[in-house]
Amino acid sequence: MRITIVQGAFLPVPPLLGGAVEKVWFNLGKEFARHGHEVVHLSRAFPGLPRAETVDGVRHRRVSGFSSPRTFTQRTVLDFWYGLRVKAVLPEADILVTNTFWLPWMERRESRGRLYVHVARYPKGQMRLYRRAVLQTVSEPIREAILAEDPTAADRVRVIPYPLADRYLLSQVPKGEEAALYTGRVHPEKGVHLLIEAFARLSPKQRGNWRLKIVGPWEIAFGGGGEDYLKQLQAAAAPLGNNVEFVGRVFDEAKLIQHYASARIFVYPSLAERGETFGLAVLEGMAAGCAPIVSALGCFQDFVRNGKNGRVFNHRDSDPVGALSRELADLFANETATASLRQQAWSDARHYTMNTVASQFLEDFERLRQQA
Repeated sequence: MRITIVQGAFLPVPPLLGGAVEKVWFNLGKEFARHGHEVVHLSRAFPGLPRAETVDGVRHRRVSGFSSPRTFTQRTVLDFWYGLRVKAVLPEADILVTNTFWLPWMERRESRGRLYVHVARYPKGQMRLYRRAVLQTVSEPIREAILAEDPTAADRVRVIPYPLADRYLLSQVPKGEEAALYTGRVHPEKGVHLLIEAFARLSPKQRGNWRLKIVGPWEIAFGGGGEDYLKQLQAAAAPLGNNVEFVGRVFDEAKLIQHYASARIFVYPSLAERGETFGLAVLEGMAAGCAPIVSALGCFQDFVRNGKNGRVFNHRDSDPVGALSRELADLFANETATASLRQQAWSDARHYTMNTVASQFLEDFERLRQQA
């Protein structure tokens, strides 16, 4: 099969600047090639990366893109110009996978492959533009949001989760330190302020020797909340001294895995009701044996089971800081319960291996190819 993957205009592939979508499709492309398929991966040109190269059987082509802008309107305008550049160099294919905004509307040549749109964010009215495409997303809540925009799409929507690269699947649950970890963009919609305030609300006896580590970019260029937000967080954490550590951005996967392995609890207090689609970082933490604590967003319910392999706190509560603080205090104090959650989380993460998820995609691609 000939498979073309087109990545967005703003982040490079390999994922040198992070990005869950870029990381996932970079790895999926290599897995498709390992299964014997012809894979071409188009992405943004970036300093230090050649315009054309072959990596693990995948032919990479890079076209001029853009630095990530501040607003959604700016993103869509820049994505339009990027889509035109990509369209000009698309090879013939059986399947064309993309998460760009405009390309599925622009590209109408059957020779470029059956359109397969990866819906990586909450839809914002564009689903009606994609009525010739299969729409693939990663969780049931996003599937429902797609159908709310376009009820005629029911037979074209696929729910296939994000996979874990094998390197994240540690062979056993590490001992870990008495540390709670957050990884991701340091942005208000991720609820990082909520986490620091909840940790600060604990009494010294409740905190004991536990520490909090915040890993991720705060810079606006990398999707963070900016310097003012970072200063707000640092001020909230100041009374706790060295018990709160701001690590900064970590895009190197080996170093990121070390952070997961060094923690016992992973906290992802996202408040993004219409922004969160899956939470790959949560699954990565589970694969390293972290007990996850997540907000009550619907997308997490596909793989975090409250009281079984993690904890869910009500971020819509009148006192969300208190709700999260109680979960932290309970796991900090109850070593047996935490160990049980960690073991079950580690085990459940094994359902999301790269080979398992790639096979789901390839089976769907083959069905579409036969229909065509």
